[in-house]
Amino acid sequence: MANEILTPAEMAHADQSTIKAGIHDGYHLMLNTGNAIARHLLRHHGDASAFHILCGPGNNGGDGYVVASILGASGASVNLWTHGEPKNGTDAAQAAKHCPIKVQDIADFKSAPSGVIVDALFGAGLNRAVSGSAATAISTANGSTCHRVAIDIPSGLDGLTGQVLGTAFQADTTITFFRKKPAHLLYPGRTLCGEVIVADIGIADNVLTAIRPQCFENTPALWKARLPVLEENTHKYARGHVAVFSGGATSTGAARLSALAAARSGAGAVTLLTPEEALAANAAHLTSIMLHKCENRRDLATFTETRKVAAFVLGPAFGVGRKAREFALALLSETKAGVVFDADVITSFKDERETLFNAAAGPGAIRLVLTPHEGEFKRLFPELTETSMPSKVERARAAAKLACAIVIYKGADTIIASPDGRAAINANGTPLLATAGSGDVLAGLTAGLMAQGMPAFEAACAAVFIHGAAAHHLGFGLIAEDLPAAAGKIIGKLLANPTTF
Repeated sequence: MANEILTPAEMAHADQSTIKAGIHDGYHLMLNTGNAIARHLLRHHGDASAFHILCGPGNNGGDGYVVASILGASGASVNLWTHGEPKNGTDAAQAAKHCPIKVQDIADFKSAPSGVIVDALFGAGLNRAVSGSAATAISTANGSTCHRVAIDIPSGLDGLTGQVLGTAFQADTTITFFRKKPAHLLYPGRTLCGEVIVADIGIADNVLTAIRPQCFENTPALWKARLPVLEENTHKYARGHVAVFSGGATSTGAARLSALAAARSGAGAVTLLTPEEALAANAAHLTSIMLHKCENRRDLATFTETRKVAAFVLGPAFGVGRKAREFALALLSETKAGVVFDADVITSFKDERETLFNAAAGPGAIRLVLTPHEGEFKRLFPELTETSMPSKVERARAAAKLACAIVIYKGADTIIASPDGRAAINANGTPLLATAGSGDVLAGLTAGLMAQGMPAFEAACAAVFIHGAAAHHLGFGLIAEDLPAAAGKIIGKLLANPTTF
């Protein structure tokens, strides 16, 4: 499955590359687009009482004129409502000229009692708030009981950021072309698109060579080749050793969740580094997870010198403050292991972030993963706001570059970003994960996969996807304790057949 995501500008580049190559001119691409949409409408809604098509003045409207022509020729009842005429000499003007359906002004659009409403007003190129008669028509359409289909992007939606510009069409189905756009996956856009269908309109995959997209939908195709596979002659330490730091006596559960998740991810050995006051509490709850007393930097140094650890997790319920900062900097300066910083350790650096970023900026491959939720992200990256940078993808990329780390920017539309510009938008998140301890499991999964040799970006992407898939597998009523074992089963399915998901 193709998982590249193209910005509206990159999609325009793909169109122009196809035209320049002489494969199709702009008008024939528009005909291909209209044909793809009309085929879908006739296949799935051929018995509709009427098709109500809303056309704007640009190429999105041109697609709508082609759809109207094809549906009319099929014998369907078609009502065509327009918002401005296409400019002379454009492909849209040519499509309008060849459309035999009577044109009605969009200001006269009334709520249709039945049928299908097709939104061809603005598409992905919109850069200002929808207003006037177009906004009124969109509101009228949204209040209708008709099935609603958007062409490319629901009108009123910013194709790059997924944000609403004034008001936006609420689609039941969105038909886009060649590749998805960020707005199809980012909230609130994702809730406005309904089912997203990617149609083939004759653009060849080789146009991506020049575009070199850096944004992807987080599917197994992105990282399955890096997923750890057990060798016949392996042993537990060859499978990677993960160490997780525990909080005090009354704050031990979060670290145990991370440790269990690391073990279920396939790591061969997991050790919980615990202060003496928490040894008894942790020992009472663990069997396969090893315990080691760790009170201070000296204890940590002794442990790292004598035990080969491939990845650490620091943060879950560890406590905010100087000790968290000291341990974090020691891991970055005194080990070569992968490190996942979550929760309390992220907050601990809110006033000393340059110290953290400088420590992470050493030579070699990126080995730090940060896992902030929205609040933690704002504390560590206060300048990266929705106002200054409306795209969540761009905020995550900027954060990754600043921190010299992989950033898992958590939320309903979790973004995984790398300092090299790669970013993945996760689409299998679920409200089921909005439960205490869920993030601790994610941190452990990420560290476990890193310990087994996955590069940090691929490990983070895989962990986020597996985390979501495990939640879907468990269903309503899951608690965080259920997730590690379910994640192990998901990994097993992925190893057996990655195309299952």
